[in-house]
Parts: sequence; C-alpha cells; structure tokens
Amino acid sequence: MRLSILQYGDPILRAKGKHIEKIDDRLRELAQSMIETMHAANGVGLAAQQIGEALQLTVIDVSQVEDRPTTMKLNGENIDPETAMPLVLVNPQIDLGGETEMGTEGCLSFPEITGDIERATSITVRARNLDGEPIEIETTGFLARAIQHEVDHLNGILFIDRMSSAAKISSSSKLKRLQKETQRGAKHRQKAVAETTL
Repeated sequence: MRLSILQYGDPILRAKGKHIEKIDDRLRELAQSMIETMHAANGVGLAAQQIGEALQLTVIDVSQVEDRPTTMKLNGENIDPETAMPLVLVNPQIDLGGETEMGTEGCLSFPEITGDIERATSITVRARNLDGEPIEIETTGFLARAIQHEVDHLNGILFIDRMSSAAKISSSSKLKRLQKETQRGAKHRQKAVAETTL
C-alpha cells in the first residue's frame, strides 16, 4: 500500500524514532508499504518519520543508481549490493569511517531541493532485519551516503541541517515556501477532520 510522504514543515520529521522492541506482522507490513512508496516516488531511501511513524526503521534501495558506485560486505562477506536490495534496517547504529567527501543529495520530503553534503565515504552499520536477525553491513560509496542520510532522519536530523550556510541561504526561499504549503495542508486536514466529526 502506498503511503503519503510528509513534506518539510511537518513536526514529525524532527522526531527521534523510538527503538523497536518487537518485529511483528504490523512492522513487516509497514516496511513493505514503505518500499512500495519509495519505489513509486523514485527514491533510494525512506525513513519511518517520512510516513508519519517516529520509529527506528528505514528502507533503502540503490539498485537503480548506476553512476554512483557502491561496495558492500554483509556479515563479513563481499556481495553485489544489487542482490541485497531493498534493505530494511531496524534500529540501525552507524560507525563512520575517517574519510569524507562532498556529494549531492536530495530528499523525498524536500521536492526540488538538493544540496552538497559532506558524508563519510565508508561506514559500518549494525541493525536487525525483518526476521529479527542481527546484520552488519560495511559499505562505501553511494550506499554509505544513503544509509547516513536515512539514519539522520531516524534521529530527527534533516539533510538541510548539514548544508553549508551559503547553500542554506540560496535554498531559503524554496524552504520557506515548502514549509508554508505543508502548514496550509495541515490546517486544511484539521478543518476537514473537524467537519466530519461534527
């Protein structure tokens, strides 16, 4: 089932996700819906906050990105990243490598806004999969960037928080407009709910 993606200005995007204690059918269904929503929006990642759930859950699929290479080890074994996609990460924890690089990022919650963001070029992430099994991923390149972006979401951090001051200034009018549209939409929804409950 496709879900609505929240836009910048919605307060839940700033919420730190709750640690997931139990992996059950509801969580599996939510993850599947998130994957469908991400694919329908041509995204490479989606965090639970972006669909209105403040949980430590994200889905990622970089298999369609051919111009930004990735390496990946899953539980110590080299694998082709494409075969591991889509990834579902429950309660992910990241260790960042020492080297960093700038790269362009966008976000499904920020239509038409991109920015150059400095990220670690290599990371190790520990999480659980939907079977509740612990997994460890060592990755470089675009997948490392995508995971860092999504784990930021799970902690209420948005990619605009990592933009340079100059980039923030150049995007400020677009950000203000997006924030106003989101707030206007929220007021319309509240009004509609109030009318249906009368």
